Amino acid sequence: MAAASVARRAGRVLGLVGAAAVALTVVLLSPFVLEALSGSKGVDWNRLSQIGAAYGFTSAIVSALALAGVAVSLVVQNRQAKAEQVQGIRSYYLELVRLELDDMPLFQPVWGDTDIVDPHEQKRHVYADLMMNYAWMGFEIGTIREGLLRDMLAGMFTGEAGRHYWSRAHISWIASTSASRVGRRFLAIVGEERARAVASGPPTRSTIGPRPPAVLAAGASPALRTSVGALIGLGVGLAFGSLLRSRR
Repeated sequence: MAAASVARRAGRVLGLVGAAAVALTVVLLSPFVLEALSGSKGVDWNRLSQIGAAYGFTSAIVSALALAGVAVSLVVQNRQAKAEQVQGIRSYYLELVRLELDDMPLFQPVWGDTDIVDPHEQKRHVYADLMMNYAWMGFEIGTIREGLLRDMLAGMFTGEAGRHYWSRAHISWIASTSASRVGRRFLAIVGEERARAVASGPPTRSTIGPRPPAVLAAGASPALRTSVGALIGLGVGLAFGSLLRSRR
C-alpha cells in the first residue's frame, strides 16, 4: 500500500513536469505562430525578439516550475529507495525473531543474558516485540491510524505480559525511534496508553491453564490396546459365567 501511494505521488509529479514542459514549448513557439497567423510574408526578427521579450517573465516562471517538479521527483525517488531499504532490514529482523520463537533454548542466548526465567514468559516477550514492531511499521507508513494504534495498545497493556515487555524494552525503543517526528509521536501514544492502562487497575495475569486429561487416542500403542481389550473381555466373561451359575 505504501509503494502504491509513492507511485501515485511520483505519477503526479511527472505529470506536472510534463505539463510544464508543454507550456514552455508553447510559450517559445508562440511568436512564430503569431507571425504565421498575421499573414506577413517576411520575417522581422527585431519584431519577433520584442514579442519574445514580452513572454520572458512567463517563460522564467514556467522554467522554475519545471525545475521544481524535477527536484520533487528526485526527492520522492530518494524516499522510496530509503523506504525499501528500511523494509528489507525490518523483514530480515522479523525472520530472525521467528527463528528464535521456534527454538528459544537454542537461539535466545545469542541475544545475551535475560532476567526472564520462565520459558513461556520468554516467548511472550518475543511475541510482544513482534506485535510492537508491527504497530510501529504500520503507524510509520500510515496503514495503522492513531485510533487503531491506541486500540491495539490498550488491549496489549491490559495484561501483565504487555506491561512487562514495555518496562524492559522502552529504553531501546526510545533510542531507536525518537530521532523522527513520527517516532516521537509513536512513543508518546505508547506512553499515554500504558499510563491509562496502569491507572485503570492491576493487569490480568498471564497464566496457562492445566492440560486436559489424557484420553486413549486412536494412535495408542498396540500393547496398550491389547491390555485394555483383555481386561474388557475378562470382565464380560466373568459376568456371563455368573449369569449361567445363577440360572442353575
